[in-house]
Amino acid sequence: NIMHKHQPPRTRAARALAPLAAIALLAGCSFIPSHERPAAPVPEAYAQPGSEMPTTAKAAADIDWKEYFTDPRLQTLLGIALENNRDLRVAMLNVEQARAQFQIQRANQYPTVNAIASGTRQPKTSGDGYSNLYQAGVGISAWEMDFFGRIAALKEQALAQYLATAEARKSAQISLVAAVASGWLTLMADEELLDISRRTLQTREESVKLTRLRLEHGVSSELDSHQAESLAQAARATYAQQLRQRQLDENALALLLGQSLPDAVRASLPSSRLADAAPMQPLPPGLPSDLLERRPDIRQAEQMLIGANANIGAARAAFFPRIALTAQVGSVSSELSGLFKSGSWAFSLAPQLALPIFDAGRNQAGLEAAQAGRQIAVAQYEKSIQVAFREVSDALAGQATLQQQSEAQRAQVQADSKRLQLSDLRYRNGVASYLDLLDAQRSLFATEQALVLTRLQQLQNQVTLYKVLGGGWTEATAATRS
Repeated sequence: NIMHKHQPPRTRAARALAPLAAIALLAGCSFIPSHERPAAPVPEAYAQPGSEMPTTAKAAADIDWKEYFTDPRLQTLLGIALENNRDLRVAMLNVEQARAQFQIQRANQYPTVNAIASGTRQPKTSGDGYSNLYQAGVGISAWEMDFFGRIAALKEQALAQYLATAEARKSAQISLVAAVASGWLTLMADEELLDISRRTLQTREESVKLTRLRLEHGVSSELDSHQAESLAQAARATYAQQLRQRQLDENALALLLGQSLPDAVRASLPSSRLADAAPMQPLPPGLPSDLLERRPDIRQAEQMLIGANANIGAARAAFFPRIALTAQVGSVSSELSGLFKSGSWAFSLAPQLALPIFDAGRNQAGLEAAQAGRQIAVAQYEKSIQVAFREVSDALAGQATLQQQSEAQRAQVQADSKRLQLSDLRYRNGVASYLDLLDAQRSLFATEQALVLTRLQQLQNQVTLYKVLGGGWTEATAATRS
């Protein structure tokens, strides 16, 4: 004390403020590891680059779905789905919920000020009667002063969770757009297959009539008649199966839309042909590294990794003291009417420090769990990149081969059609057996169906390529919907 008396006033003030300065320095402390994006565990280029793209071709993620799917009927269905689909609605509500959770964590950094009022009536310690005590004021209860960044780390984790949920909402829209487009193309293929089966059934029923007539005149055998009847029944069974499948596909599309198909769209289906489908513009695949910025699911996995980093910061901060502050200021009076007039003002300040000494390894286990969670997040992030690379590679492989397959099957249909004409002519003139005619009919029926299914695969592959390259969601679309 004698030494303090002889020290200059400035020195004594500096010593008094030293603890406060140390606390201020600690207030900016953060134990969150620095985030470094892991290297992409995929090759630098795709094995199948696809066809040459024009230099002006836009990236899929920059093309709005209205620009890519130009069929007005499909645009109508996509608009309905984006408004009514329940899965997308849940994804949007998940974003709102995550935003609210982030706001809760952010609010924990600030003290909560409450209005406090109380009244006490108790027997007097001396004499008879009762005494009254009224209090009113404002107070802060157990506000944690975040010197070591625990609450700030939890806030960062909540922010990363919110951003990850927002990316999940984008992924949900991309998947929905692709699913509706694929469902619409499937319905078009169903109608085309039904038309093929309907025409085939009609042809085979005419063959049954012809063979019966020839049997009655002794020109053909009973075997030919039974073979024709068997083939006609097979066509009838196929037609019934395709009717059922078409209804199932329409039901699946209605679930995506959140309502039944509009009558105008349904009425236009019977005249639809996949060969007449609106073309989709070519898409440059770019490089695998582009997927890190273009694919919302990869960005979602990265945000989850950032959140796992923040959890490590919170777990590390748990080893350090927690300082909580409780404070209250208000008026105290023995008379309610004089509470804010003649009442005396009172102030209380109660800081509390809690330093973990023994917790049976709880904090250490929490840190180890957070570190393991980060390793899990790294593996999930790398897996999301690998899945994206595989999906794009598959779509590019389909783009390169489905066109060749479609052209070959189209030529096969033409050859089988010509073969059926010649077989029918030869049979009618008694040159060939009925077995040759049946084989030609079966072959044409199978190749016509295969051609439709290959066209469907080709168009759906274009939809898939648009999806896996990050197309189907743009900022412009979000602004329009909001």
